[in-house]
Amino acid sequence: MAGTPTQTPLTPPARPTPATSRRRPSPTARRSGPLALGVLFLLVTAVLAATVSARPEHPLTQPLDDTWLRWMGGPHDGPYAAVAAVLDWFGGPLGVVVPLGLLVFLAVRRRWPSLFCLLTAYLVGGFLVVQALKHGVDRPRPADPLVRVDHGSFPSGHVAGTALLVVIAVALLVPAGRRRGWWAAGAVLTLAMMWSRTWLHAHWLSDTVAGAATGAGMALVVWWAFTPLLNREESARGRDAQAP
Repeated sequence: MAGTPTQTPLTPPARPTPATSRRRPSPTARRSGPLALGVLFLLVTAVLAATVSARPEHPLTQPLDDTWLRWMGGPHDGPYAAVAAVLDWFGGPLGVVVPLGLLVFLAVRRRWPSLFCLLTAYLVGGFLVVQALKHGVDRPRPADPLVRVDHGSFPSGHVAGTALLVVIAVALLVPAGRRRGWWAAGAVLTLAMMWSRTWLHAHWLSDTVAGAATGAGMALVVWWAFTPLLNREESARGRDAQAP
């Protein structure tokens, strides 16, 4: 009939194609960023280790290390001494209490993948790799350290432990959208530990650089390796939170 509007049949919404479905993130997907950055940090450690082990008594980094050590001269008292003492304890006896506390927290929350990620990072990165480098490179420490030290100056175990703790704690405990400020705070803490170890004449500057690279690198690689399990853990926590 003339004047009657023609009705257009409704088109059903398009179903997602297999290609679209494949673009959705998988609970087991790994991002390559942590692995690439971790490998880069470990390459820095490897280059420094090869450089120092070639001539442990006077490596190529020694002129810079000597200059920095002169800048770290006295007097070693006042507020600087207090800050350095706190950082020495944080990287030593207290440094064991913090990861143990995190392990207990994760166990209470039944976050088993996160717990095993933290434990693996500390056993492999914070102990085995650092001790292997210390004994393999066998670099003498600066003369007259102001604190008690163990064998081997390269790399700094205090700095390695601090960098590792920063990366793992932020990765496991802080949501992805809120990590930027925490990364910055962790970097400041790691730099402060590097300063304290050289100010106390416990390490050369290159030892602390290697320590930071070792700790952060191992933490990033372990985090990447545990990503599928951590993603499943996060998905399960989200389902539990939505359950009535």
